[in-house]
Amino acid sequence: MAKWGHGDPRWIVEEREDGTNVNNWHWTERDATSWSKGKLRELLVGIVVESEAGRCEIGELKQVEGEASCSSRKGKLIFFYEWNIKLGWKGTTKESSAKHKGVIEIPNLSEENEVDDTEVNVSKKKGDGDILKDLMKTAGIAKVREALGEYLKALKTEFTTGMILPTKAVATQELTVKRKLSENTLQASSPVALGVRIPTVAVHMTELFDTTVDQLYSIFTVKDLVQKFSKSSAVLEAEKGGKFQMFDGNITGEYIELLTNRKIIMKWRCRNWPEEHYATVALSFVPTLGQTELQLDCTGVPVCKEENMRSCWQKQHFEEIKGLLQLTTLSG
Repeated sequence: MAKWGHGDPRWIVEEREDGTNVNNWHWTERDATSWSKGKLRELLVGIVVESEAGRCEIGELKQVEGEASCSSRKGKLIFFYEWNIKLGWKGTTKESSAKHKGVIEIPNLSEENEVDDTEVNVSKKKGDGDILKDLMKTAGIAKVREALGEYLKALKTEFTTGMILPTKAVATQELTVKRKLSENTLQASSPVALGVRIPTVAVHMTELFDTTVDQLYSIFTVKDLVQKFSKSSAVLEAEKGGKFQMFDGNITGEYIELLTNRKIIMKWRCRNWPEEHYATVALSFVPTLGQTELQLDCTGVPVCKEENMRSCWQKQHFEEIKGLLQLTTLSG
């Protein structure tokens, strides 16, 4: 047995209060399942293909089953992913304007196969419209494979940020470079903003409300109504470029686009998120029979805040708004 302090230096871990994985030698693992589901939805839903035959669009992620993870060992990243994906598509023929629906199935997206070799199956409901099915089997599958490639690229870059830490030698070298840069920029007139990309996830939610489109839209754009459902002070400038603060300043952001009674797009952040990091939130107001469906699409949510984000919208927005609508109905 080697004497204390004289063993293989690769196995020697310095005592650190922060628990840093020194020189990336030890096994670490990060679960990418939740992040992957959001990223796959973001990349696959909305794909459009068009030709002289007609136009097709993937409008729904019907099923995404499986898991994904990333491990680090001896300074190397090891990826595992296995997915069974089912997508819903719809199309319209140009000649007759007939509408058709179908399904795309990806039974086994995994690290065992290259994306170009991954099985992608296209089917269509019975009836005419094979011309659209052929369009999806050619141009549609090509775009789906392109999106799957983007997912794998993001998994290996965006998601893994911070998993491989700089070694002592690299850290010393980087510190030297930073010092030189600092010395050369002391006379600069404006500061340089430094930062790192953080892993993010997309969040999609839908909710039905027993009210009209215009009333639900007003609840998100009229200060008095916002303060009623949030039960707290708010600041609202409901116009393009206008700022907002809700829940006593815990939620802040800026309106990017407002289409009256149709859509609201915002820069949105919670106070406990990384500094200066904003998600993009899109609210779509869809009239249905006697109700209004609210579709929430949010991109750029920090992976570690996904569950908090869902809870915030479900409990502090949807449920509170329904309570406000009930009070309004009773008082009316």
